[in-house]
Amino acid sequence: MEYKIRDIDLAVEGSRKIGWALEHMPVLAKIREDFAKNRPLKGVKIAACLHVTPETAALMITLREGGAEVRLTASNPLSTKDDVAASLVKDHGVPVFAIHGEDRESYYENIERAASFNPQITMDDGGDLTTYLHQNGLTGGVLGGTEETTTGVIRFRAMERDGALMYPIIAVNDSRTKYLFDNRYGTGQSTIDGILRATNLLIAGSNFVVCGYGWCGRGVAMRARGMGARVIVTEVDPIKALEAHMDGFTVMPIERAAEIGDFFVTVTGDKNVIGRSAIEKLKSGAILANSGHFDVEIDKKALYDLAERVEEARPQVKRFILKDGRKIYLLSDARLVNLSAAEGHPPTVMDMSFANQALAALYILENSDKLENRVYTLPYEIDERIARLKLESLGVEIDSLTPEQKRYLENWREGT
Repeated sequence: MEYKIRDIDLAVEGSRKIGWALEHMPVLAKIREDFAKNRPLKGVKIAACLHVTPETAALMITLREGGAEVRLTASNPLSTKDDVAASLVKDHGVPVFAIHGEDRESYYENIERAASFNPQITMDDGGDLTTYLHQNGLTGGVLGGTEETTTGVIRFRAMERDGALMYPIIAVNDSRTKYLFDNRYGTGQSTIDGILRATNLLIAGSNFVVCGYGWCGRGVAMRARGMGARVIVTEVDPIKALEAHMDGFTVMPIERAAEIGDFFVTVTGDKNVIGRSAIEKLKSGAILANSGHFDVEIDKKALYDLAERVEEARPQVKRFILKDGRKIYLLSDARLVNLSAAEGHPPTVMDMSFANQALAALYILENSDKLENRVYTLPYEIDERIARLKLESLGVEIDSLTPEQKRYLENWREGT
């Protein structure tokens, strides 16, 4: 079996981590049980470009149980857990091509390896694998793909608009059982976790700036407020800005927030959200972090240009001593702080996200003859099924409509 990982002997610890994730992902366990019984993905080749974590391992195992041939590569060099990669290879027979901290050249070489067995379905977190297949004319045999993140969905909607999308994409990110929970609660908790692990500084009493008030930004702002911070939100969307204001947060432009912020987190999916002019206004001691998919949201070039010298203050923390004497701290080299400095989203929330991924693969296989080269959202019935399974696993019961209530809702003539 072909693979490229750091050290196969790390598999013992990786197995423990995967086992912990499996214990806390009951929805995926139900799907895996059904997959093992019916083998609906038998012989289907799936190439996945995802964060190599214990939770992702649970998804790979589920796909294998369903009969799929799977290859996995990393969607971010700093999020790869080398011991998890080793266990997937040694214990589960999944070819993995990922090494923590690999350089850009190795990263794209591994994407090429993952794509080299002519996959019929792709799974992406950020869109790099799908983009690679499109750029190299390798989309011919692909039935469809899935996308996990807001950043990737934005890319694929742009490709669809320009007529460049060569196979259908399921925007898993747009399923309510994904973004309402993974983006909000997962990103919120894991981002704060990453900042605390990297800095060990007190959030209570600080000015905590959240750049972007999408579902991820909502989660980060909520958790920062829960830690006792005074939360400031910056936005370009007037509706989201108004929502942040109504939610009780202070809303202002980044140029003003830069002058008073202690912690900054970008979660927008766009470039240079904290740009040079904002960096020039930062007070000494400001801490910059990113929880967006790519490391472009903070203008690192400007930081280096303005710095007299750069030091390693702590693991995952660079101290930029600027020419005017100010000290600015950058976490995880502006990569996903929740995965680089911490462990990413908890398995209990990734349970629903990866249930969506598994069922999206099945949906593509069963509907490939009907799907056009567009970006789709999974049907409501799949979303509802996942939610019901999650509620069941939590021991939560809900009501059902009576026949009378159903008739009332369906019959517009009945009136009040």
